[in-house]
Amino acid sequence: MSMQTLLVREGATDTQILEHLRAVLRSNFEIEPERITLQANLFSDLDLDSIDAVDLAIKLQELTGKRIKPEDFKGIRTIGDVVGTVRRLLAT
Repeated sequence: MSMQTLLVREGATDTQILEHLRAVLRSNFEIEPERITLQANLFSDLDLDSIDAVDLAIKLQELTGKRIKPEDFKGIRTIGDVVGTVRRLLAT
């Protein structure tokens, strides 16, 4: 069963989404999971750059099965913003 199916089927909680994001950020960007908190800023705290942000958007699309609109992604600054975006995408 895919992570997308699991998250949708279970009506993913913010905690489940956060745990999955920790795994994605660790495996793709080598960020230690303990640094990944809801308040962590993607750029200043986690040292992502614009190319990393595009890669993250692709990973989120794979996770949710839905495309993130560029205007929506531009407003994402923190891990909490990412969790909220994933929750909204999974709900639609």
